[in-house]
Amino acid sequence: MSPAPTRRRFIAIAAAAAGFPLAAAGVRAEAAPLHRWSGVALGAAAEIVLHGPDAARARRLIARCVAEIDRLEDVFSLYRPASALSRLNRDGRLAAPPLELVALLAEARHFSERTEGAFDATVQPLWRAYAAHFARPGADVRGPAEGALAEARALVDWRAVEIEPAEVRLARPGMAVTLNGIAQGYITDRVATLLQEAGMGDVLLDIGEVRALGRHPEGRPWRIGLRRTAAPETLARTVSLADRAVATSAGIASPFDASGRHHHLFDPATGRPAPGAAQVSVIAPNAMMADALSTALAVSPPARAATLAARFPEISVLRDDARPPS
Repeated sequence: MSPAPTRRRFIAIAAAAAGFPLAAAGVRAEAAPLHRWSGVALGAAAEIVLHGPDAARARRLIARCVAEIDRLEDVFSLYRPASALSRLNRDGRLAAPPLELVALLAEARHFSERTEGAFDATVQPLWRAYAAHFARPGADVRGPAEGALAEARALVDWRAVEIEPAEVRLARPGMAVTLNGIAQGYITDRVATLLQEAGMGDVLLDIGEVRALGRHPEGRPWRIGLRRTAAPETLARTVSLADRAVATSAGIASPFDASGRHHHLFDPATGRPAPGAAQVSVIAPNAMMADALSTALAVSPPARAATLAARFPEISVLRDDARPPS
């Protein structure tokens, strides 16, 4: 995937930088072997930590994981022109879509329904409008003109994505889908399943979102550090994970402008960058759920976010409303 910045990419880098050094902290020599791979996946720093297998088997398993990530990027990437998603956005329809695209679009619809549209994968026209506006020299600091914003907003509607196994269609010309708020979690879960099927029980993954299988070699949960996106040199908190996942959304991590007021987390109801919490982390049974719900809750005002979160008793929500000084 191209290194062009996306909302989730900045968050993933923060998670990787904070989480894995903490995960490894205090490991005794006798607790080894821990096999660690670091690289780039989905345009972001990524890491896979395996406990148990010999080095040769660990290398084989990691190679399988990296190949699977690459295969799925050919489905979901916005930055690979030949990806299934890029072709759907370009043509407005895609015949014989990959099964993974059909499955993930259906999951995106599910989360849109359950969050009353707070999660909406069709916000890509808003991203395009803001990116085009702020790419121009001397761009108005107030953001896109009302007319341009209204035109983009008219293309945002999760209900207008028609999903069938034989064909996926976008009902309105100019619509476009981004799966950046859910695909990282989906791929993280897919890699976790691959490793589980290979008999791996103790694993830590950061592939845009963080998921832990089993426990740390010392017998405790894996410890993950969450950076404070308003002050990346500090930690907002640490969390303990065992057979759980965590995802973080923070608009201020990916601004269009120097003020940080215009960013990539859009409220689908208004078409404007959400003015909600600076940072929302969700701990959930799997990374896809954590990914989608962290997005939905971050774009929602606190009271509405609390109402939405209550519909998912299996999750925990961590909010950090501190903002950087203006």
